[in-house]
Amino acid sequence: MEIRAMRAFVAVAEEGSLSAAARRLHISQPALSQTVNALEREFGTRLLTRSSTGVQATETGQTLLAEARAVLARYDQAVAAMAARTGESTATLRIGIPLELPADLLSRALLDLAAAYPSTRVQARHLSTTAQLAELRKGDLHLGLLRERPLGQEFDAMLVVEERLGVLLATQRAAELADPDGIRLDALNGLDWVGFARSGSPAWYDELTAILRSHGIDPGAPVPEGQPLIAEVKLASVSAGHAFTLAPPGWSQPLPDTATWYPLTGHPIVRRTWAVWNAGSHRRDLGHLIAALDQPTVQGPSSTTG
Repeated sequence: MEIRAMRAFVAVAEEGSLSAAARRLHISQPALSQTVNALEREFGTRLLTRSSTGVQATETGQTLLAEARAVLARYDQAVAAMAARTGESTATLRIGIPLELPADLLSRALLDLAAAYPSTRVQARHLSTTAQLAELRKGDLHLGLLRERPLGQEFDAMLVVEERLGVLLATQRAAELADPDGIRLDALNGLDWVGFARSGSPAWYDELTAILRSHGIDPGAPVPEGQPLIAEVKLASVSAGHAFTLAPPGWSQPLPDTATWYPLTGHPIVRRTWAVWNAGSHRRDLGHLIAALDQPTVQGPSSTTG
């Protein structure tokens, strides 16, 4: 049993959800499922029970959870002791990440960083764009992944991914609206948009709602501040048949039979994520991570945008 597998199992047991654990570990949900399944085959017993409400450790899994936590604590202690003994300093790199970040975007860059700077420890936090900017200004974050590019010369920024957003709808409603190329954005007129709080990313919110209005859709009132809409809430809202929400292709959350994803015809909505850091930073490990992210990708169908 490898340390990596132990960390994966502990994350799933603590989060109670494969999707939440995958976000915490910055890996894809299928890769995490394979790791957990391999552990269960290795021990020859069921370690987790899965249900519509999430996952929970079995009695055997609780035993493994306690032992794995102890082993990981001892392992981390040993690494810290050896670093102190050899004079190798352990640096901490604090990064902020938004919800719904493509699973493989950060994971491959972090693997590259770990190989080049094994003594650097990464701490990642899920934060809105507004919160990340505040933390960057205070020096509490070294790198942010933001939905909008900040103004001015205080920060450097680099585009790292563009996602052609599609739409999540009730399955029956989607069947009524879809054509061979997807669903037209203006066909969603009359449905409620399940959105997000403007305070979390004002520029992105304003851009998105302007596009909706230009296609005849009333965005409605913004979500109150401090009430983030998690995936499960979005799915429950759209499954009722009177609402829609926007989501990237390959959405990490498993879809129930009552909801389905379709591309938007012409790809009118593109969500961009920027890597942002202090313009005066001279950290080499941060520079290496930024270089590893310097491969902008487009997530979504490859047909021509309108």
